[in-house]
Formats: sequence, structure tokens, C-alpha cells
Amino acid sequence: MKQLVYIAVALMAIGAVSCRATKKINTVIAKKDSAVTTLMADAHEDTVRYIREVYSKLASNIIDYKTFSAKMKVEYWDKDGKGPDLTVFVRMQKDSIIWLSVNATVFSYEAFRVLITPDSLKLINKQDKVVQLRSVKYLEEVAQIPFDFKAVQELIIGNPLFLDSNIVSYRKGPETISLLSMGNLFKNLITLGMENYLLQHIKLDDQNLRRNRTADLSFSNYNGQGGIPFSTYRKMSFTEKSKIDVQMEFKQYSFNESLSYPFAIPKNYSVQ
Repeated sequence: MKQLVYIAVALMAIGAVSCRATKKINTVIAKKDSAVTTLMADAHEDTVRYIREVYSKLASNIIDYKTFSAKMKVEYWDKDGKGPDLTVFVRMQKDSIIWLSVNATVFSYEAFRVLITPDSLKLINKQDKVVQLRSVKYLEEVAQIPFDFKAVQELIIGNPLFLDSNIVSYRKGPETISLLSMGNLFKNLITLGMENYLLQHIKLDDQNLRRNRTADLSFSNYNGQGGIPFSTYRKMSFTEKSKIDVQMEFKQYSFNESLSYPFAIPKNYSVQ
């Protein structure tokens, strides 16, 4: 189950790939439906204005907060089938701390406690009485995708990842609009609802066809508790040589309450 913890945390950060939009839009995007896709390289002024309006509305839905806490159910599937259900308690102080308590639902006990900062990762393995101290880069090694602390917290909160005003193209459907940006590693397609411009979907495709990595993230079941639209159900899939699927369902959550982040290391635990 220890590897599962790293996988679950790493998958929370899949969206944090380096999807920096190009400064000069000079790539022709292959499109299946020319009627709904507009290349920004030759975009009309009205099209540019429309994209800016959509971008502005998306940005206005970004959740700002000081602290966040939640209880969520986590399920996952890998090449060996469905793994054990987990109950994960999350506490975050923006730009400072991500605290996780990972509980084995079947046995009703805390199996792991994790503390992530912008520079470090600490994990208490209560099953084996072991403490692991790592750089935050260790999660990058597990996920095989570059990411940073900020992107992890943004994905947990449900904010757009690597939001950039340099949009390569857009696609408009009956109920959604998608914005496409191109990065050095991935193509990043963000889909929003037309009615409220809330984030619905993120699709990342590797630019390197030899690696063929893809990440597919969906956000649904928005709750307006406290006047903050928050996605309470997430689905994530990561595929390279094999596929891992994760579902996260938030049972409880709150913003801007006073929180503690207990992380005492027992004296009889070995440190690795």
C-alpha cells in the first residue's frame, strides 16, 4: 500500500506538467472539424476578443483561499485491478503545507501520514514503523512527470492548471468550450461549461510520440457551499506503458478555518 500512497499523491499532480504555452504561435494544429476550431495564428479580431472574454470568465472562477480541509474517498485501478478503498483527510495552507492522513477504509486505521511543503516530502508509514524523508522532487520521480508544489495544491482545490492567456486555438460546442495551449512536453486542452465557465475537463497529450503519455482529468458535481463553486467529484487517468485510474469523491470540505498539521515522528520509527 505504500506505493499506492505515492501513486495517489503523484496522480494528484499529473496536471502539473510543464504546459507553458508558446510565446509565438507558429504551430498548425491538426483538427478534425474545421467548423468548430479556429487557429489563433490567423484569428480575426472578434475571435481574439472572444477568447479573451472566455479566459477572463475562467479566471474569475479560480478559488482563492487561505486554508482548506476535506475528507474524501479515493478509489484506484491499476494493471492488477481495483485496489483497496482509502479515506483521505486533507489539510492545506496555501503555498505552504499539504497534510494528508491516509486511512485504509476496510480496516479503519491510519496507514500513512504525509506532509508536503514546497521543498520536501515526509511520510510516516505506520504499518512498517518507518519514516521517509524526501525532496518534493521524489514525487516527480514516481509520476515520471515534472511538477511543483503549487500545481499539486491547485489540482486538489480544483483550479485550472498552468492557466495561460496564450491560447493556440479553441473549440466551441453546444454546452462546452475548449481552449488549447501547446507546451514543450504536452498539449493541454481545458474544457469549460458554457453556462458557468466552470472547469470540466483537462486533457494532456505528450508531444513526444515515443513516450505517448496522456493524462485525462475530469471535474464534476460542483457544490456552491459558502458561495464557492467546488468540484466534489474527480476522475483521473494516466497512461503510458500501463494505465492507472483514480476517483476522488469529497465527502466534506471547508475553507479558511484555523487548522493544525500534526506530524510527530515516533522515537521507535526508523528513518529512511
